[in-house]
Amino acid sequence: MKARSLLLLLPLLGACQSSNPYVADSRPLPPAPLNAANLFDRSAYPSAPRDYGQYRNWSWRNGQLPTGSAWADSALLAEAVGNGLDQRGLRPAQNAAADLQVSADLSLERRQVQVRDDYGSYYGNGPYGDRYGMYGSVPLVRSYEVEVAVVRIDLFDGRSGEPVWSGSAETQQDGKQSERADALRKAIADALGHYPPE
Repeated sequence: MKARSLLLLLPLLGACQSSNPYVADSRPLPPAPLNAANLFDRSAYPSAPRDYGQYRNWSWRNGQLPTGSAWADSALLAEAVGNGLDQRGLRPAQNAAADLQVSADLSLERRQVQVRDDYGSYYGNGPYGDRYGMYGSVPLVRSYEVEVAVVRIDLFDGRSGEPVWSGSAETQQDGKQSERADALRKAIADALGHYPPE
């Protein structure tokens, strides 16, 4: 038995002893460009993470209050955004250049909503009888349009003017004026819920 397995392994060992057909060969690297030591390509590296703790105060971008709509006027929108920023630790700038510039927008948009209801019926004896019967269900899908109020808030760096953060949320636009104000405050709280990003 041992002799047989040795005879089977001999051709395999002989194949391992053959010469390698691959030869190591390489060419030298080309010389570096003349200004390579002085050139730094920032696009090759990810940008440093933004320190949101440096932002302490804010002002309206270009000194303009946000534009309102028939659903909510600009004063209500400005007050609600200001309160939302205050809850995030950002205070209005007092006679100084602001760390953040804020832009807010309120628009009414239409959304398609689908509601599914399952209507079913049962035929046969009840659960205490012979326990046979049949049950059928038919889905009823209804589609309709609703109008929603969408709040968008954009924050820009006060020194460079580049965008820092953006958020949006929406709410149903029906109801009385006091209900609209509460819905607007909740939508702004939802939009600012992810500031500062983690």
